[in-house]
Amino acid sequence: MHADRSTTRFPVPVDAALRAAGWLPGRWDIKQAEYWADALREHTSPAGHRHTVFPAAVEAWAEFGGLHIRPTGPGRQIAPATLHLDPLHGLHHARTLGDLGRALDTEVCPLGEETDTHAVLAIDAQGRVYTLDHTGDWYVGPDIDQALATLVAGVEPVRLTVG
Repeated sequence: MHADRSTTRFPVPVDAALRAAGWLPGRWDIKQAEYWADALREHTSPAGHRHTVFPAAVEAWAEFGGLHIRPTGPGRQIAPATLHLDPLHGLHHARTLGDLGRALDTEVCPLGEETDTHAVLAIDAQGRVYTLDHTGDWYVGPDIDQALATLVAGVEPVRLTVG
């Protein structure tokens, strides 16, 4: 059976990985998203850093939050990322995310992590997605859909050079 690309929101392997993780079109768990928003807003780091929560983050959590995405097969350029979309992975990164937001002149909030590398996934107020690891900060896509496609398909992200 030939899949018509126009009827799927994601490339076929990405769609398959998302569905295997429990995602379906129309998935929307706003209660869980609000729980995460409250947990992040209430957290203050020992140095006084706080998270900013905004609609783009809440919408991404409502649709994709809680998913453990385990791609199968080789990546196009790099190994596909195994993801856990739970923003509390970034709870203790308020300062790092705040610094990135200031450098990019926006606000940045955690989205989850790449479980193999423990890179933090983050989203900004415009919906752009980044990953932060020990090697630097990376731009993954202009929105959550493109970012998931990039990460799950194993496309190398673009390194951010800030400042």
